[in-house]
Amino acid sequence: MVLSQDFYARDAETVAKDLLGTMLIHHNGVIQRSRIVETEAYVGTYDLASHASKGRTKRTEVMFGPPGRAYVYLIYGMYDMLNVVTGRDGDAQAVLIRAVEPLDNVSGKTDGPGKLTRTLGITRSLNQHDLSKEPLWLEPGTPPQEVVTTPRIGIDYAKEWKDAPLRFYDGGSGFVSKK
Repeated sequence: MVLSQDFYARDAETVAKDLLGTMLIHHNGVIQRSRIVETEAYVGTYDLASHASKGRTKRTEVMFGPPGRAYVYLIYGMYDMLNVVTGRDGDAQAVLIRAVEPLDNVSGKTDGPGKLTRTLGITRSLNQHDLSKEPLWLEPGTPPQEVVTTPRIGIDYAKEWKDAPLRFYDGGSGFVSKK
């Protein structure tokens, strides 16, 4: 059962928490299954850590909707980052998938956003992909027993937004990027 568009059509903070425990599945020659254990919410154009804060561009167009699409971009010239577009059409919210617990047919490090995309073979070719279809989709899973909330990582440039408590992780997971 694939997560519905209604699941994603909520604010990024809510979706970021609810994505913890869900299954990320990538059909990349074989079916790779992993469990999402860490996320960060980017809550709109007013969030100075969000790419959407710079306005609507070719790069950020996908963030403006519809919800339930992949936003995959390159950072530091070497890492693809997987985000899930959330909110209502036109609202430019997204959730970064920071870490996953490897389950089936996943071998490699997944305790960071660049590591997980590299290990799973997720690239910018999946930018704007509808996450209800192959080759990349999400399914319900088991929510964590303990959700830890902290500020996001690596956004010191975001002024008053750098300390916003918008990073969430499974407190019982050993696959989180940074506790």
